[in-house]
Amino acid sequence: MQAPNDQPSIRTATFDDVARIRLIARAAYAKYVARIDREPAPIGADYEGEVAAGRVVVVEADGSARGYMVAWPEADAYFIDNIGIEPNAQGKGLGRRLLEHAASEAHRLRLPALRLYTNAAMTENVSMYAYLGFVETHRLTEEGFDRIYMRLDLSERRP
Repeated sequence: MQAPNDQPSIRTATFDDVARIRLIARAAYAKYVARIDREPAPIGADYEGEVAAGRVVVVEADGSARGYMVAWPEADAYFIDNIGIEPNAQGKGLGRRLLEHAASEAHRLRLPALRLYTNAAMTENVSMYAYLGFVETHRLTEEGFDRIYMRLDLSERRP
């Protein structure tokens, strides 16, 4: 559903959204397959399980779901596992809107930070998150993926 002021709206994903989420993930992450020499983890993620756990929201614009976020609260941060925006909707602020939603959830739950990871080969993501104030905390190789973990302290920010 589009917000009344024509701004993108965010809602909890349902099982009816899973096929669309999969299509968005495949389209959004396809450009990285050659770079990391395999499909990025979000392409094969268990979206049914994540929806069942209440961990997925979709962002709607122009009358349909254009992106999604898989995220949940942890003890010391709101963890963002995966954000995907369909390619023709990238650069229109939908990813930022999802990050704002995550920050609002963190504030609501009294969590002091956002935490996420990205693949080290996704250099544009690393740069974008750094620009938004995320700080690298560590690097790990998990499930064969080289991941950079980052954290955004929310103590100085308001939702």
